[in-house]
Amino acid sequence: MVTSRWTAAPAQAASLRRRGAVLERAILDAALEQLSTVGWKGLTMEGVAAGAQTGKAAVYRRWPSKEDLVADALQSGLPIIETAPDLGSVREDLLELCRQAREAMYSRPGFALRAVIHECDPIQAERFHGVIFNGVVEPTIRLLREVITRGIKRQEVRSDAANSYVFDAIPAMMMYRSKMCGSEWNDRDLEEMIDQLMVPLLRTSHG
Repeated sequence: MVTSRWTAAPAQAASLRRRGAVLERAILDAALEQLSTVGWKGLTMEGVAAGAQTGKAAVYRRWPSKEDLVADALQSGLPIIETAPDLGSVREDLLELCRQAREAMYSRPGFALRAVIHECDPIQAERFHGVIFNGVVEPTIRLLREVITRGIKRQEVRSDAANSYVFDAIPAMMMYRSKMCGSEWNDRDLEEMIDQLMVPLLRTSHG
C-alpha cells in the first residue's frame, strides 16, 4: 500500500497540533520520566523530545541546555506538602509528616530529584541549588519547625529543640539511608526512627 505524505501517524499529527503550555507540559513530563528511569547521565534532549512526541528543535527553542530543562521540570513537578499535620501529639505529627515525605521521595519527581542530587558533579549541582532549597529543603524545615514549636507550646518538647540541627535530623536520615542503605522507609522504619531518634531528642527533662 502506498502511504501519502499527508497521512501522518496519529502521534506525529497530535504533536504538530500541540502548542504553548500543552507542549511545554509534555516536554517537562518527558524530562521527569527520563530522569526517573535513566537518571541524569542517561537523559538526553533527543530522548526527551521522543518521549514528548515532538522534535528536538521544539525542546531547544524553549530550553537551550539540559540543565535549564531539568531545573524547570523539577520546579514544576515537585510535590508540595503545604500543611503540617496536627494529630494531637508530636510523635503522631512527625510520623505523618514522614509518611508524606516518603510519598514525595518515591514519586516520579522524587526519583528525578534524587537522580540529580546523586549524579551531578558539583558545578552542575550548583545550578539546581535554588530549586532544591526552595522546593524541598525550606518547605520541609518550615513544617518541622511548626510541628516542633507546637510541641514546645504543649510542653511535650524541650524548649531549646527548635534549632537547625534538630530540623535537619529527619531529612538527613531519610536521604542518607535511602542512598547508602537502599531503605524504602516502610511504616516500621519510620516508627523506629521517630521513637528511637526523634522522641528522645525532643523529650523534656521531666518527660
